[in-house]
Amino acid sequence: MTDTDDVDGIKVAWTAMGGDPALLSRVSTVARAGALQARLPVRELARACVGACALAAAELGAQRAGLPEVPGVRVDDGAVATAFVSERHLLIDGRAPVNFAPLSRFWRTADGWVRTHANYPHHRARLLGALELPEDAGVETVADVLAERSALEVERTVYGAGGLAVALRTAEEWAAHQQRAAVAARPLVEREQIGTARARVLPSLDGDPSLPAAGVRVLDLTRVIAGPVATRTLALLGADVLRVDTPRLPEDPDAHADTGFGKRSTRLDLGLAADRRTFGELLERADVVVTGYRPGVLDRFGLSAGALLDRRPGLVVAQLSAWGGYGPWGERRGFDSLVQVATGIAATEGTPERPGALPAQALDHGTGYLLAGAVLRALTERSERGGGIALRLALARTAGWLIAGEGVRARATARERGALTRDDSGTAYTRPDAWLAETDSAIGRLRHALSPVSFTGGPSNWTRPPGRWGTDPARWA
Repeated sequence: MTDTDDVDGIKVAWTAMGGDPALLSRVSTVARAGALQARLPVRELARACVGACALAAAELGAQRAGLPEVPGVRVDDGAVATAFVSERHLLIDGRAPVNFAPLSRFWRTADGWVRTHANYPHHRARLLGALELPEDAGVETVADVLAERSALEVERTVYGAGGLAVALRTAEEWAAHQQRAAVAARPLVEREQIGTARARVLPSLDGDPSLPAAGVRVLDLTRVIAGPVATRTLALLGADVLRVDTPRLPEDPDAHADTGFGKRSTRLDLGLAADRRTFGELLERADVVVTGYRPGVLDRFGLSAGALLDRRPGLVVAQLSAWGGYGPWGERRGFDSLVQVATGIAATEGTPERPGALPAQALDHGTGYLLAGAVLRALTERSERGGGIALRLALARTAGWLIAGEGVRARATARERGALTRDDSGTAYTRPDAWLAETDSAIGRLRHALSPVSFTGGPSNWTRPPGRWGTDPARWA
């Protein structure tokens, strides 16, 4: 790994957020051999996402604190690698969570492989229903059925029933797919200025940039890693984050424990008039809304980006999806593991005998930090230009960046090469202990990963541990 890779990766992410290239000089990196090892440049992508996010935080802090210079940012591969597998490091009273259910796995089919996702009860039920199997069917029964079918047939059948299954594709097969063309035509971070609302300047931080998002109110309508990682990061930086879930869908309490740091959590049924009124009252004082549901699901409640900005001019709306919200797969459900399978990543990381996987759910975590950084940059821009800002990110677009190696493999010019400083004194990444902490909470004693987002004077840990899912009142702190 050369210093030019450091420059290019962070530069790509920072440029995608609309950042000033001159600020890249404020970033330094600590490279550690052995972190996030893979055939694809996962470590470099992870470093780039975190570095750009941290720079966005430092920039907003400097603006609000009235500083003449943006605080220095330091990106340590050890911290990044540990945080990118935070769900694996989590212990709750010494117990390790189960991250994948038995029916969430690769299956051999008559002509290849398919991967399913059935962590949630409703996804498991839809998978088994699509395969015409009883509710108590186990791994062996499912394996026998899938072994007799083609991978594409399983994909079509399961998705048609509202479940989740994706056929394994090579990178070449994905390159010829219509959805890939639709995704590749979009920028890594889609940014759209909407409206001409008066610039909304956040209160001054009186010379202290340590919590750049202090006082920012964030409505968090996300589930499953990427969105929750983004809002967990905003909470670290001082934002008042209220996660809002529907009581109609269950949540994995262990997943909430991992990504619930710094936030409060409530439940509202937007199908009920009273809860819609409550949500509207929250929206009236919100600065940011982050959504991570399947594209179109929230539109029927008047929560499209355009509708939200009509109701709350000057809002920052960040929308996250698996496949991009456009193209033939635009309305499909998806998760990191399934995007890896569709885009050729699993084939690249595997062998001729069996598909593989990235060393982390890097599409989820990486997109989460990109999203958080994009929100922070939008807040900086909003105070200067006014108007509302809509942001759109997709796991499949982040996957495209990883596969292409755009900016994490390319050579930089001599001038760009000097934009970042790099510290090679770091030892190899072998044990994550330096980036883990223990915290008492209402759900038990937690061992957890610290945030890798670091800048001079910034926070080192969350001030609030996760509480029980959905038990906080639906109001701002």
